[in-house]
Amino acid sequence: MLVKTFGSAVYGVNAQTITVEVNVSDGIKFHLVGLPDNAVKESTLRIEAAVKNNEYRIPGKKIIVNMSPADIRKEGSSYDLTIAIGLLAATGQLNSNILNDYIIMGEVGLDGDIQPMKGTLPIAIQARADKFKGIIVPEVNAMEAAIVADLDVYGVNTLREVCDFLEGKTELKKVEFNTRDEFAYQQQSMPFDFSEVKGQENIKRALEIAAAGGHNVLLIGPPGAGKTMLAKRIPTILPPLGLHEALETTKIHSVAGKLGKHKGLISLRPFRSPHHTISDVALVGGGGNPQPGEISLAHNGVLFLDELPEFKRSVLEVLRQPLEDRVVTISRAKASIEYPANFMMVASMNPCPCGNYNHPEKDCVCGPGVVQKYLNKISGPLLDRIDLHVEVTPVNFDELSEKRNGESSEKVRERVLVARQIQTERFKDCEGVYSNAMMSSRQLTEICNIDQVSTNLLKVAMEKLKLSARAYDRILKVARTVADLSASENIKPEHIAEAITLRSLDRENWAG
Repeated sequence: MLVKTFGSAVYGVNAQTITVEVNVSDGIKFHLVGLPDNAVKESTLRIEAAVKNNEYRIPGKKIIVNMSPADIRKEGSSYDLTIAIGLLAATGQLNSNILNDYIIMGEVGLDGDIQPMKGTLPIAIQARADKFKGIIVPEVNAMEAAIVADLDVYGVNTLREVCDFLEGKTELKKVEFNTRDEFAYQQQSMPFDFSEVKGQENIKRALEIAAAGGHNVLLIGPPGAGKTMLAKRIPTILPPLGLHEALETTKIHSVAGKLGKHKGLISLRPFRSPHHTISDVALVGGGGNPQPGEISLAHNGVLFLDELPEFKRSVLEVLRQPLEDRVVTISRAKASIEYPANFMMVASMNPCPCGNYNHPEKDCVCGPGVVQKYLNKISGPLLDRIDLHVEVTPVNFDELSEKRNGESSEKVRERVLVARQIQTERFKDCEGVYSNAMMSSRQLTEICNIDQVSTNLLKVAMEKLKLSARAYDRILKVARTVADLSASENIKPEHIAEAITLRSLDRENWAG
């Protein structure tokens, strides 16, 4: 007897429906074919124990399980439930005429309990695209699948529960998820707020500019100056996630297994802060079974690299292409997988090994040339992709002891949203460009026209401050964002002047 059940395979952030064909005939032995990996091959032992412990049996017949398309590698333990249901149906122990209506996925324990799985959201999206009526997944992953509209989602805990539902003996409650209401509710709960930061008004202004234009930013200052505290609050002033962005972000975290139990849609911009000992594969993604790295997990959010010079040179260099192209392509012998990586990079660093270079009160004890050698750990091409270099100075006692709270993130975000709206209108006909930071050289020439006074100011700055040539384009991009925050149609000299102050590391004599 031949029976077909349906599962799904995840490749990158997308899924493909897999047909599991189970044929039972005279003979002996169990055959599992269709390029299964070791985790799938081991499913036969898990299924055998689960079936027996739930008062079913595996007959002494020749059983062939084919996973189609047979030329695509099947990975992971989530096919256990798909195969088990097909096996019970093919041996006549489960009578159901609705097997073709559902994608069925989940790892099965030896006692028949259904274990959590990865990639539920892209699987549910593909199930709807392939016109399935619904999807049956582990109960802890059901909320994630319920994000997808027009799809019946059932969360299950045991093999017996699935069998009884498919035979019509019991009813399962559909998992409902009001995406828009839940999305709006979660966006109100921010864990941090800019009002908690004492002093640092000039740094807050720089981060507001960075958020408004989507600019990458580097914070330079001594230990304890507040660099990490400021960086953690940047997502609170970025524009709220759109529904499409939220779905895209949730898919990546779902594939990586980072959503957690009973979690639905990610509604807040992600903030990822990997340790400086991270490998280049962990940062960019990859592995034998390619998984998204930290830069993809930071998609539509912030990637914070604390103590930037302490990262290995090879790790920092892999950032260059994603920062430019906003995607990561991982190529293997049989497949090429693309993960989105549109993130805002925020980095922090001490100005020197001892941390006190340019400190207003403490003396630097680093020897001659040590500061420059420390800064040279960051390559010019990477530094070229960072628009703002901001010096963070320690907060004095009077500011720390101030009782009055500073400006809230909500008020700052309102100004950022106005500036972003201007940019949305500006780049509405430019595919793939959404903010000033993404402008190409040609667009820069067309959009960032400056008058003679501004030109002269920029020329004097280049000469007097010994600014490098790469600073020119960056200053114009940042000046355009400052103008947008001021609701100014044209870039004015004061906008250029403010942008110049945000390029500290381009000054030839910065490190002596």
